[in-house]
Amino acid sequence: MSLLPPEIHAALAQLLQALVASDNTVRSRAEEQLSTEWVQARPDVLLMALVEQIQGSENSGTRSFAAVLFRRIATKTRKDPATGEAKELFVTLQQPQKVAIRQKLLECLTREAIPHVRNKIGDAVAEVARQYTDYNENWPELLNVLFQTSRSTDSGQREGSFRIFATTPGIIEKQHEDTVLAAFTRGFKDDDISVRLAAMEAFASFFRSISKKDQQKFFTLIPDILSILPPIKEAQDSDQLTKALIALIDLAEVAPKMFRHLFHNLVTFSITVIQDKDLSDQARQNALELMATFSDYAPQMCRKDASFTTEMVTQCLSLMTDIGMDDDDAAEWNDSDDNEVDESDQNHVAGEQCMDRLANKLGGRTILAPTFNWLPRMMASSAWRDRHAALMAISAISEGCRELMVGELDKVLDLVVPALRDPHPRVRWAGCNALGQMSTDFAGTMQEKYHQVVLSNIIPVLESVEPRVQSHAAAALVNFCEEAEKSILDPYLDELLNHLLLLLQSPKRFVQEQALSTIATIADSAEAAFGRYYDTLMPLLFSVLRQEQSKEFRLLRAKAMECATLIALAVGKEKLGRDALELVQLLGSIQQGITDADDPQSQYLMHCWGRMARVMESEFLPYLPAVMPPLLELASASADVQILEDEEQVAQVEQEEGWELVPVKGRVIGIKTTILDDKHMAIELLVVYAQVLAAAFEPYVLEIMDKVALAGLSFFFHDPVRVASAKCVPQLLNSYKKAHGDRSPQLAGLWERAVDKILEILGADSTVDTLAEMYQCFYESVEVLGKGCLTANHMATFIESAKSTLEDYRTRVKDRLEDKTDAEEEEEDSEETLFAIEDDQTLLSDMNKSFHTIFKNQGPTFLPHWERLLNFYDAFITSSDATQRQWALCIMDDVLEFCGEQSWNYNSHIIQPLFHGMGDEIPANRQAAAYGVGVAAHKGGAAWSEFAAAAIPTLFGVTHHAQARQDDHVYATENACASIAKILHFNSGKVANVPDVIQHWLDTLPVVNDEEAAPYAYSFLTQLIEQQNPLVISQAPKMFTHIVQALEAETLQGQTLERVVASAKQLLTIAGVDANQLLASMPPETQQTVRTYFWK
Repeated sequence: MSLLPPEIHAALAQLLQALVASDNTVRSRAEEQLSTEWVQARPDVLLMALVEQIQGSENSGTRSFAAVLFRRIATKTRKDPATGEAKELFVTLQQPQKVAIRQKLLECLTREAIPHVRNKIGDAVAEVARQYTDYNENWPELLNVLFQTSRSTDSGQREGSFRIFATTPGIIEKQHEDTVLAAFTRGFKDDDISVRLAAMEAFASFFRSISKKDQQKFFTLIPDILSILPPIKEAQDSDQLTKALIALIDLAEVAPKMFRHLFHNLVTFSITVIQDKDLSDQARQNALELMATFSDYAPQMCRKDASFTTEMVTQCLSLMTDIGMDDDDAAEWNDSDDNEVDESDQNHVAGEQCMDRLANKLGGRTILAPTFNWLPRMMASSAWRDRHAALMAISAISEGCRELMVGELDKVLDLVVPALRDPHPRVRWAGCNALGQMSTDFAGTMQEKYHQVVLSNIIPVLESVEPRVQSHAAAALVNFCEEAEKSILDPYLDELLNHLLLLLQSPKRFVQEQALSTIATIADSAEAAFGRYYDTLMPLLFSVLRQEQSKEFRLLRAKAMECATLIALAVGKEKLGRDALELVQLLGSIQQGITDADDPQSQYLMHCWGRMARVMESEFLPYLPAVMPPLLELASASADVQILEDEEQVAQVEQEEGWELVPVKGRVIGIKTTILDDKHMAIELLVVYAQVLAAAFEPYVLEIMDKVALAGLSFFFHDPVRVASAKCVPQLLNSYKKAHGDRSPQLAGLWERAVDKILEILGADSTVDTLAEMYQCFYESVEVLGKGCLTANHMATFIESAKSTLEDYRTRVKDRLEDKTDAEEEEEDSEETLFAIEDDQTLLSDMNKSFHTIFKNQGPTFLPHWERLLNFYDAFITSSDATQRQWALCIMDDVLEFCGEQSWNYNSHIIQPLFHGMGDEIPANRQAAAYGVGVAAHKGGAAWSEFAAAAIPTLFGVTHHAQARQDDHVYATENACASIAKILHFNSGKVANVPDVIQHWLDTLPVVNDEEAAPYAYSFLTQLIEQQNPLVISQAPKMFTHIVQALEAETLQGQTLERVVASAKQLLTIAGVDANQLLASMPPETQQTVRTYFWK
């Protein structure tokens, strides 16, 4: 029975017809009427009317559309009339209205006979259920209805109930597990395959929503789930098999270990699916994806399985041969000008990507043997597809197998290099691909040891008759050259440039474009050595830039701009001469001619202007007024965000490039990432301008700071934008400081706005990697402003944020420990866990630098605020985690260094940790502790003298460590040496038998690595020489050698260097040592160093 009068339904029916009208004007007018007359004016009536349309309309299209519209309207946001709080529309209705609407919805769901309409109604039910769950309200009759429909004699009703569970798993999270187990068990064993699949999807969604502890209660369902698969395969139903595998992939991501007891069976089944060419490619690729997911999330389980690795490698290689089936001679492939054809859904790409994942997750020790069991045979095969697959496999696994393959590059190159002369062009292309990938994955080794092998073989490939092979050879050279030192490239420059200049004459535009990119990379790597080609290349590039070109030549001109400006950067302003002016004028002319939003030249131009600013420095200033407006427009761009109402909209957006889809509260939000990428790039360029132009950039600082940088810190749509903004803020402050002075009111006003925003973000951000960047923004900004720039309120707010950050960190560490306890004994940390640990270490490091900077600039005034975190320091200093111990030690070092005698107030928190730290097994912690003892002696005053004296034996212990002079340990050794020197020089009042300590201290020299420790050590040595200390004079040759070692290592600078050199001369004179005789015993390079300093 309708609760609304007929005229309401008549008006709404007319509106629904208009909303689907083909006439855009009619439809737009209807949308406006819907918004103003219904959604805003009477949303309760609208939702009730839509439900009654679903309930009463005889037209299935009307019922379906009304259900879709109901869901869309119910999710709109409005202020709750009762509280004023912004909420989703349905939950803001009065309780009687909500009850009536939800009852009618359930009636519609149970009575609807047409499947696609019932599904739309189910989506509306799920949306209302989600809102009840999210706002902690109850819909008591819902579960009863759904459990009843899951037992219905109508298979469509049973399927519909599980569809709702899948969309809104929260409605069953709190139910007793026996009830849930029974419902899913029935679903998995249902007679209808559609119901079984819906139950799988619902279970995957439900399982992901519950805690790890609760997940274990449902492990017993796995046999029932897996039993669904074989009948589908036997029926050769690829679509249904695809759905089942997707649900399994979801489960494998969340809890791969629950498959442990049946894993081998699942591997065997999945391999049969991958092998079955009668199934669709999508089904086969999903089976491959399922296995790859296990390697991602449970690598140890995969390694343990008897057949996983061998079978997966074999199937990947087999899929990789599924290429170019209708183009055996590659004629069609070679005639194509499109190098960017999307082949992501092809079998050979799926195989390559899976090989890459297997190598990265399982490692070389697992993957290399089964892979190289096949590769030599495949390379010797008469079938070009086999040879192509083998080369692409080498490209795919080289990153993950780097540690083992890097020692076997001779053998790998013996397989790859001959392919560059293969009769089939696609094999030569794959050979170039392998060399390019190896040049990146084995960067350094490939360039230093194998430059002759690589370059002498790939340069001739630039002469190939096939344009795509030419282009790919040039692309591989980009990978090689960008990692090569200029001294390595220099002998090959003539041959490289001659070949690339020939490619610029190719009739294929994509070949010309790639040649320009390669030349640009070579110029970037060769730097000044590229100058000898300047007179040949730059006129050619200028010619390209001057030409009026049609749309298809835009990218070529963009590449020419890139190449010209990279050459300018390589050869420098002096070589560029008057061409600099002509080049920027050409760039300006091109910029004025850009009218289309999709013109690639505009983005290239931004980077080109940045390079010219670095080349021309202050001479670039006249061009800023033309450069800045488009750059600021990009940097200020807002996010393009769309709420996608239904599956059709989601599918449409998925087909478009440059969108990221994010599920939020039962809906999907689409974010246009191409706009955000441009925004990120623009802000990065603003950082360059601020760095290069400094005070001259002042006219733009205020606008950029307020509209771009500070706003960008909270641009949560895109983390790279936030990171670039964080780097921009201190550079803008520095520009303003240089323009107005470090104590100017202008700078003070800008700083007040900036620091408030930064501190706000520190307290609000919970994303670990971006939060680290925000701390970096904070300490770099404080460093720019300098002494006394923080008020008591600033410091209190900072501590509050730091406290929250540390509490969150402690929770993450606890959770990781619990996960490790639940894992198998020999199980390795997942890559996700390792990345999380690394992110936390970075966060702690940047927090540390923030504390250091505050203490440095605020001194003891920071102590009352800092005290609030003492419980964290005390816990961290005794932690089994070396990173936490180091974090606490470094903070204590800052207290000692910057708070002077007041640091003694915290001696009970400092003394024992420093003693324990000097014996720490981690060298970085010994270094921090040894350094702390030195600053206590140097800066802490008389109160620390007894401690300093007592620490000397322990410091000597650090210098006597078994690995004291090895790379990882030498900084701890040298800091201990410097700290003993500080004690003897600044605070020796409580040191017994100073001569004996000096005697042993002399044996701790030299200090040739740590540039902070060296001045203290050698200044004390200089003092002893000036005092003509007999212990030093008697060892004059040895002490002189230690001084020479420090000079050679360049650990001494400025006045300290001059004083040490003078004292060394004095030492030789006093001791009567023959300098020439000493010199003769030293290597030639060292002799040259001595002459430079002592006999100028």
